[in-house]
Amino acid sequence: MYYIKKTMEISASHSLTLSYPSKCSSLHGHNWTITVFCKSKELNKDGMVVDFSEVKRRVHGYLDHGNLNELLPFNPTAENIAKWVCDQVENCYRVEVQESFGNLAVYERD
Repeated sequence: MYYIKKTMEISASHSLTLSYPSKCSSLHGHNWTITVFCKSKELNKDGMVVDFSEVKRRVHGYLDHGNLNELLPFNPTAENIAKWVCDQVENCYRVEVQESFGNLAVYERD
């Protein structure tokens, strides 16, 4: 099995729709750290699990310096973002989204 890991930082804003009063319901921003894990039993024709630049293009290229409420079709919690990122990248099986120091959400495919 081959494994790769790509870590990137994005700056983005969001506001959350919550069932309780919270400052997070107001528009605010984070410097998010997103780590993408991919694996494959075989390498592609170029000798890769997936090209690191393709991972960056699909995630960083789309989300960086954006308003996540406008870019994503769901409540942009760290958990939902982690699932969305996993769905965007070929051979992805795990994503870690650090919203701020000490706050980490993980999505892992079964």
